[in-house]
Amino acid sequence: MDLIERAFKELYPDREYIYRSKLKYSGKFAPYNANIRISGFYNLEMKLSKSWHGIDKEIIIGLIQDLLLKVAGGKNGAIKSTLNIKLYNNFIKNLHLGINKDKIDPFLKRSFDRVNEQFFSNQIETPNLVWGSFSKRKLGCYNFHTDTISMSKIFLEQDIELLDYVMYHEILHKSLKFRVSNGKHAYHTSDFRKAEKSYPNGELFEKRLRNLSSKVKKKSIFAWFSQ
Repeated sequence: MDLIERAFKELYPDREYIYRSKLKYSGKFAPYNANIRISGFYNLEMKLSKSWHGIDKEIIIGLIQDLLLKVAGGKNGAIKSTLNIKLYNNFIKNLHLGINKDKIDPFLKRSFDRVNEQFFSNQIETPNLVWGSFSKRKLGCYNFHTDTISMSKIFLEQDIELLDYVMYHEILHKSLKFRVSNGKHAYHTSDFRKAEKSYPNGELFEKRLRNLSSKVKKKSIFAWFSQ
């Protein structure tokens, strides 16, 4: 019995396993990423990042079960939560402990330090801090798999108060992690929302972000016609 079949049978004990499964490791994925696909005549293929090589098989089974819930559904007798899924989620939550912090932009580091000192009593470990693209939709992001906060280059043209507000949002993700319920991951939990609303003048900053997105959109349209 391979890992995929075992993961399926433990997750769906009342369902027959009718798939031809294949598990591959790929160098094309970002660290600790994976995907699963059901196609053709009951072909079930899973591809994992090479960073999963050497990780305990019980954690790998939890990863497979987590993905199965997304493609095969949480109904029809699914257990929805297994010991392996809990092991996998705990592994992801603690990945930051073993990740190198060697991509730290000085400008973003100053923002992180300001927010960390003011709101987290300097208790949050510095993650990787990088600039993303010049995006108006994805202003900031925290990646659990690489312990990285990335920020839109839009903030290179804005005041630091607005940057710090978005930095606070991303540090909250790093600090509060996520909660899993019925096979679904919740990142903006009630605790997260409560902490987010506690930011001084948060509503004003939210309004500024909405206006910023609108201005950037108009700017990009006019730039298009001027080229």
